[in-house]
Amino acid sequence: MKRRKFIEASAISVVAVSSFGFIKFDGKKFVGDCETTTDILGPFYRPDSPMRNDLNIPGKKGKPIHLSGKIMNEDCVTPYPNAKVELWHCDADGVYDNSTPAYNYRGTVMTDSKGQYSFDTILPVPYDAGGGLIRPAHYHLMVTAPGYQTLVTQLYFSGDENIKNDPWASNDAAKNRVLQVTPDGNNGSIVSFNVGLSKKLGMEKASLEKLVGIYKPEGGEDGKIELFQKEGKLWIKNEVFGTAFDYLGDNTFEYPGLHDGSYRRMIFQPDGSFKLEMFRPGSDKQTQAFIKAS
Repeated sequence: MKRRKFIEASAISVVAVSSFGFIKFDGKKFVGDCETTTDILGPFYRPDSPMRNDLNIPGKKGKPIHLSGKIMNEDCVTPYPNAKVELWHCDADGVYDNSTPAYNYRGTVMTDSKGQYSFDTILPVPYDAGGGLIRPAHYHLMVTAPGYQTLVTQLYFSGDENIKNDPWASNDAAKNRVLQVTPDGNNGSIVSFNVGLSKKLGMEKASLEKLVGIYKPEGGEDGKIELFQKEGKLWIKNEVFGTAFDYLGDNTFEYPGLHDGSYRRMIFQPDGSFKLEMFRPGSDKQTQAFIKAS
């Protein structure tokens, strides 16, 4: 998600830095580049987590954290009430609850009239993601607010040595999402994060429904994938729930959160088939064609 340019001020320079970014004066009010950058959804998203802001589990280890912030409209000033905020993260052993009805360390809240949200939980830990990659500790956040693009992002923590080797946390797009953990003076800590919403091209539900179904690779049966839609996004089903793609326009969907020049896109054709394109700088583009099976 590209960050918006500042509204130019004729005689006023940068006057402050917020938790979003720089703030400038446009001649009438202070405005800024407050759009929150995206990050990868990851493979462990589960929808319909319980409506609760206390995720602590009695008897379980972990450093207590109070996470709070505001959800703001794209003007960077006006709060957005009744936005849905979903939080999920691993436990103190680096494990996600991907299947139990308890939805451990997963919860959903709605913002109040001032756009405020909060969660009481624990500080997640780094974990081995395979292939030699140790992911830094992070929270997953999804914010759904009618009139805006659903935000999928991750929050990291300053001082984590694993950030520098993580392709997502070390990316420049994540610099405002590496947060300070502040002791609260009572054996716990505080983390604050404000979200700036962004309007983005969407696709109507009826059109998305025409794309859902099971697809098979062109010329074979192995490697079938299932597409479904939820809250304006097109998803590829996985073992936990799925991975979401944003609509870019021109019959193209892209996996969000890749800010290093990489991309993963589904490009639909008039006959109902689509091409899955994947590219990473320094490598050749990979393309696979899929046709609808049902």
